[in-house]
Amino acid sequence: MTRIFNTYGPRMHPMDGRVVSNFIVQALRDEPITIYGDGSQTRSFCYVTDLIDGFVRFMATPKDVIGPINLGNRWNTRFSNWRRRSSGSPGRGRSCGACRCLRTIPGSAART
Repeated sequence: MTRIFNTYGPRMHPMDGRVVSNFIVQALRDEPITIYGDGSQTRSFCYVTDLIDGFVRFMATPKDVIGPINLGNRWNTRFSNWRRRSSGSPGRGRSCGACRCLRTIPGSAART
């Protein structure tokens, strides 16, 4: 058994509601970047080809390796750092200078 964490990559639907696609869509539209809570939350993100590589490696393990195996990235990123890193968006020459912070994700319980 494997568990997948925060995967991103090409062909993500722009309105799928995940943090990566929301961030990219808002940055490309030069909209304020939504950061839930105070921005101190951390997540690890895994590029889709790395995830597939993890699946292939897991399938090649001996039968006695049953999991669960977490497929993701061992490095965490703070959401508040995303906005700072987006300053001077590639190809746009301008900053995503605005940020809006929401205490909870609309329609869900607060998570950190």
